[in-house]
Amino acid sequence: MLEISFSAETLPQGGALALLVPEGAEAPALFKSLDDATGGTLSRAVKADEFTGKEGSSTVVLAPGAGFDRVVLIGVGRAEAFEPKDAEKAGGIAATALGRGEKAALAVGSLPHAAHVALGAVLGAYHFSLYHGAPEDDKTHRLASLTVLAADAAQAEAAWPALSAVARGVILTRDLVTEPANVLNPVEFAERVSTLRSLGLDVEVLDQPAMEKLGFGALLGVAQGSDAEPRTVIMRWNGGEKDDAPLAFIGKGVTFDSGGISIKPAAGMEEMKWDMAGAATVTGLMAALAGRKAKVNAVGVIGLVENMVSGNAQRPGDVVRSASGQTIEVLNTDAEGRLVLADILWYARERFAPKLMVDLATLTGAIIISLGHEYAGLFSNNDNLAGGLAQAGEITGDKLWRMPMGKEYDALLKSDIADMKNIGGRPGGSITAAQFLKRFVGETPWAHLDIAGTAWSSKPRNGQPKGATGFGVRLLDTFVRTQHEKA
Repeated sequence: MLEISFSAETLPQGGALALLVPEGAEAPALFKSLDDATGGTLSRAVKADEFTGKEGSSTVVLAPGAGFDRVVLIGVGRAEAFEPKDAEKAGGIAATALGRGEKAALAVGSLPHAAHVALGAVLGAYHFSLYHGAPEDDKTHRLASLTVLAADAAQAEAAWPALSAVARGVILTRDLVTEPANVLNPVEFAERVSTLRSLGLDVEVLDQPAMEKLGFGALLGVAQGSDAEPRTVIMRWNGGEKDDAPLAFIGKGVTFDSGGISIKPAAGMEEMKWDMAGAATVTGLMAALAGRKAKVNAVGVIGLVENMVSGNAQRPGDVVRSASGQTIEVLNTDAEGRLVLADILWYARERFAPKLMVDLATLTGAIIISLGHEYAGLFSNNDNLAGGLAQAGEITGDKLWRMPMGKEYDALLKSDIADMKNIGGRPGGSITAAQFLKRFVGETPWAHLDIAGTAWSSKPRNGQPKGATGFGVRLLDTFVRTQHEKA
């Protein structure tokens, strides 16, 4: 992870420097100092590039003089509209533009949210190089440390430990999602979660016999075609009052999804290694809460399986009995995530009696048709919970769009031979998937986040690299901090 430090805003001694420049305002003091030191080089570059400080714009000045390798100007738009999510975007763009080099500085000036600028820089500098030929050599060619120069350096430094814990949670999620499925199977995933005990998390792992005893027929039906044994992992953070009901976060963890007997097309199937992004997000969130010592009780439950094709794989037409006792006719083995969630949602509700439940899953391709890659789908049985999550999404930029639910959709799940079937047809596919999940939460306030379109990005965007996004960690951490954490 990029090493961050904070300092008062003074002109550094050479190297690489990024400057955040607001639009329609007087140039920052450091800009003027550097411009004078370089004989007006920055002013000439700004004029030549018609750089105005517009949000998302940038200008790079190579070898400007005064001992600097390069200077990067980052436009942030109007200063009065500069929010934490804008600060994170600017930090990410700056880290990317600074590129390689042992160390660099980033000047925030009088703009607020310097700690969030640092958070964006850490996430923008993220790079997964574990399987490159010479990963150690690769590290030497990437930015190792960044000094954030700010008028409120002391305030930013005080805010950084909590945000640093969130950054580590996002990076953990990204690492898990990026790992190939031949490495990160359910057993290995569970072992990695177990290492988080060092943060103070209580971690409990249920193996297959334990899940059989609990009646996890829906989850185990998905897992039966794979040689990799399934796991359910329970993470608990007890930072609140002893008798406070916990907040429960539940994640789908299909470490590879072939589709089973209802096999997926070959093109793009390699992407199904990240069908466990919901479980990875819950893991990153719980690590963040523990890392910043959140004053709240929280439980994370993740169901880890591999959905494979074999002579023992689940067949279309099979009927399974879930932990709730409800039976499910499996018409499509590629609608497997909801089967995994059915058992662990019920289990979380029955065992922990939580204040609320939020599940995350790369559940349906239909949500991408509906919302593209800009918003995750939000489904809920509780208006207050839905509103709180949407508000946290606006604050962080992990945006949610609430989708409808209703008994009319529920009727599409009716089965002739079981309590329900696992698909309702193509129309409203994301909605019927949510209606299915709703049958396992009872009256507990619950929200389902379909993150199929937001867990992975095929190109860099908003100051962040392509690949695993870590979507949901900042969203849910902010939701907990602003609405449920005790002061």
